[in-house]
Amino acid sequence: TSTYSSPAKSLGDPGITPLSPSHIAKDSDADDAVEQLFLVVVAIDFGTTSSGYAYSFTKEPECIHVMRRWEGGDPGVSNQKTPTTILLTPERKFHSFGYAARDFYHDLDPTESKHWLYFEKFKMKLHTTSNLTMETDLTAANGKKVKALEIFAYALQFFKEQALKELSDQGGSDFENTEVRWVITVPAIWKQPAKQFMRQAAYKAGMASPENPEQLIIALEPEAASIYCRKLRLHQMIDLSSRAPVNGYSPSDTIGTGFTQAKEHIRRNRQSRTFLVENVIGEIWSELEEGSDRYIVVDSGGGTVDITVHQIRLPEGHLKELYKATGGPYGSLGVDYEFEKLLCKIFGEDFIEQFKIKRPAAWVDLMIAFESRKRAAAPDRTNPLNITLPFSFIDYYKKFRGHSVEHALRKSNVDFVKWSSQGMLRMSPDAMNALFKPTIDQIVQHLSDVFDKPEVTNVKFLFLVGGFAESPLLQQAVQSAFGSSCRVIIPQDVGLTILKGAVLFGLDPAVIKVRRSPLTYGVGVLNRFVEGKHPPEKLLIKDGTRWCTDVFDKFISADQSVALGETVTRSYTPAKPSQLVIVINIYSSEQDNVSFITESGVKKCGTLRLDLTGTDASVPNRREIKTLMQFGDTEIKAMAIDVATSKSVKVGIDFLNY
Repeated sequence: TSTYSSPAKSLGDPGITPLSPSHIAKDSDADDAVEQLFLVVVAIDFGTTSSGYAYSFTKEPECIHVMRRWEGGDPGVSNQKTPTTILLTPERKFHSFGYAARDFYHDLDPTESKHWLYFEKFKMKLHTTSNLTMETDLTAANGKKVKALEIFAYALQFFKEQALKELSDQGGSDFENTEVRWVITVPAIWKQPAKQFMRQAAYKAGMASPENPEQLIIALEPEAASIYCRKLRLHQMIDLSSRAPVNGYSPSDTIGTGFTQAKEHIRRNRQSRTFLVENVIGEIWSELEEGSDRYIVVDSGGGTVDITVHQIRLPEGHLKELYKATGGPYGSLGVDYEFEKLLCKIFGEDFIEQFKIKRPAAWVDLMIAFESRKRAAAPDRTNPLNITLPFSFIDYYKKFRGHSVEHALRKSNVDFVKWSSQGMLRMSPDAMNALFKPTIDQIVQHLSDVFDKPEVTNVKFLFLVGGFAESPLLQQAVQSAFGSSCRVIIPQDVGLTILKGAVLFGLDPAVIKVRRSPLTYGVGVLNRFVEGKHPPEKLLIKDGTRWCTDVFDKFISADQSVALGETVTRSYTPAKPSQLVIVINIYSSEQDNVSFITESGVKKCGTLRLDLTGTDASVPNRREIKTLMQFGDTEIKAMAIDVATSKSVKVGIDFLNY
């Protein structure tokens, strides 16, 4: 049973009962707000491991500008995006973000650095916290806790200021926040509270406000990728079925320079890169037949892998989501985690734990060194990969254990990892590939499960996008598992796919037409008690009428198609005609078939309180209360109207504060 007491039995919480017959009116265009005119759309791809932004002026939507090059940057890692790291001063004030945060933290003296608060890879916390609230904490590298909402707001504020500064520099005059439409991308598999949390953080960062919510769009990462992929021309992608993947580049290119610059028509513009997006549907889409052909977008990033199945609706090329987003925490972080396990196996878990706490900056260094080698892993690689151990690792290990790192490696029974005389860990390609295996196996397994679903047939293309899609090991695994049943395609500049798609989405939000509802929504009502049908403990006798309490009256089921902006309406009447205050509680559940609000997993996520005191007494004895729910981008609004007097009350569905 749930913690909520029966709404009808609790005092002063008056019940409602459905007016039969319950009818649904679909009314999609009645409530279209007047489109605001923004001069520019700025999209922020807030990633687990790296983040970035891109923008486009509404006057020339065919040009997408990707943010300026960042200072800093690592060898062997292309830095169109910046690491998602943030540093606060010992007084908990924002200090820096990205490479700047990492390098500053790294240069601090160890006696000082333990007072500074350094955060990395903190986005995963929103995915893994089951009861996320505005009060949820994040833990810094030194073990101190800070409210997650503050950290996310600081990060978004940093991007807001960077973007406005770049726009002002380009235009030569100050750019106002009011002229910008912001788009923030989140994984589709995130639960509703996490999506709402991101919106709250953006409000705190001053990007938009509850009074002006349409200034901010929360876009789903695979949808953004999907929008960009539709525009791809054949020269802008790699079809894995037709050639061997070599790190996403043709072998003649040196790794790291990216694709031949001539192919992407790039205009250099004060270090920012501009991509021209032709206003067409790419050739590949013309092969998709409307209504029957499907495509899958696999968005594999640092933290999560998101899988979405779409089908195209011609002629405008609108997208329709066919199967609700699935996935899980199978991002490239899993590879880092395996590397950490390997280090624990060689040097002892007790040492690694201590080292992380006592020398946090050196640990960050070691993971940076690993990152660049991780990117050099490839299926056909034969020469070993060397990972430099920071001096303080070698030094601290000797103090901790009383013998050398070299001794530990000789003594450990890990075959594939040797000590090289230059002070490096030397890993055989097999050892490196073994670190990828668990994560890649999970992705392939998960994809197989999706392909087995009855809704998922006729899949023509599989688009592999996101930062982890740059990995030749992942490319090869996906190609060999699914290449026979569909074409596996990787857009060029695959790490920027989501960012570019998010800009296109901000320019034309109407392109996504149908989504699957991730939850079942409904309200708590009283129904006439039916012997034999209703459980006896739900019986409530009120003024001689026998009621069944706690009934969950469904508005929409989990996994049901819902068009964006669609409104679902139900009509109710007060259980007691003389009632003047009407309280409607809104509930959600991940289950499809919910009968009572007391079932486990049912959560309250909104209350509509309609006060009818002082209204004219000559209303009909069965007063009609209309209740509407409108499904927006990641927001849902509810409204109750007293039909006789047109009195109404509105509420946004809230997953964080109940």
